[in-house]
Amino acid sequence: MFRHWFSRPEKKPVVTRSVWEACAAQMPFLDAFSPEARDRLFDLADSFAARKHFTGTHGFAITDAVRAAIALQACLPILRMGLGPYDDFVEVIVYPDRFITPRSHVDDSGVVHESIEELSGETMPGGPVVLAWPDVDPAMGAPGLSVVIHEFVHKLDMLDGEADGIPPLPAAARALWAQQMQAAYEQFCEMLEEVEATIPTDIDPESEAADDFYARLPLDAYAATDLAEFFAVASEAFFTMPEAIAHAFPDLYAMFEDYFGWEANLAHHDPLSPRQG
Repeated sequence: MFRHWFSRPEKKPVVTRSVWEACAAQMPFLDAFSPEARDRLFDLADSFAARKHFTGTHGFAITDAVRAAIALQACLPILRMGLGPYDDFVEVIVYPDRFITPRSHVDDSGVVHESIEELSGETMPGGPVVLAWPDVDPAMGAPGLSVVIHEFVHKLDMLDGEADGIPPLPAAARALWAQQMQAAYEQFCEMLEEVEATIPTDIDPESEAADDFYARLPLDAYAATDLAEFFAVASEAFFTMPEAIAHAFPDLYAMFEDYFGWEANLAHHDPLSPRQG
């Protein structure tokens, strides 16, 4: 049985219940949570907020609402695991807007390509999680997207080294995960190719004019970048718009259920209800 989140007098909440409730109300994907499950999430998120140091940069002010928005989403992937998977870092850095990062890439011919990328989030092994507030703010969210879930799933992925789309798992489970992840990734890449083939030649695929074409996809097109990004993008959808995963990638959906240890809110049931065998 869940213990009520504020029933432990020895623990003083870092963020008040009213702030947690107000923030959760801006996240429709939490509507299916029972009162007990909501208490569990608030309790874990409050522990997260107590353990992590939130730093605003370029004049951005860290408020309880900012802490709550980040902590609630960060704790969804670890709701059954606890905070242990996040022990490798202490700082969450928040920018007031998207930030610029230089990139370097060596192609198959050994040529180095330098570029500048505008990012809404970044995660480093053993280092901080960096987020851009406009893409975190729940009031500005879009269905199926959560940069916070995305970056913190990268943290889970990096627990055994560089992000590769496979979190730490026993050998047998790892082999099955790799097989199913690769199959879903290839299926999505084929979907993306089919959509891009329908975009008229007079429309720039990188422009907003192409958005309606990409909207046909079950996931954001960024998922086709590589297996690590596919894992992170698919996880965003699993928690915030689970129908997209369940319908397009049923095997992947079932695998995520087992890994994250819960059922998403497909039928508006309690995501933390006992699994039906």
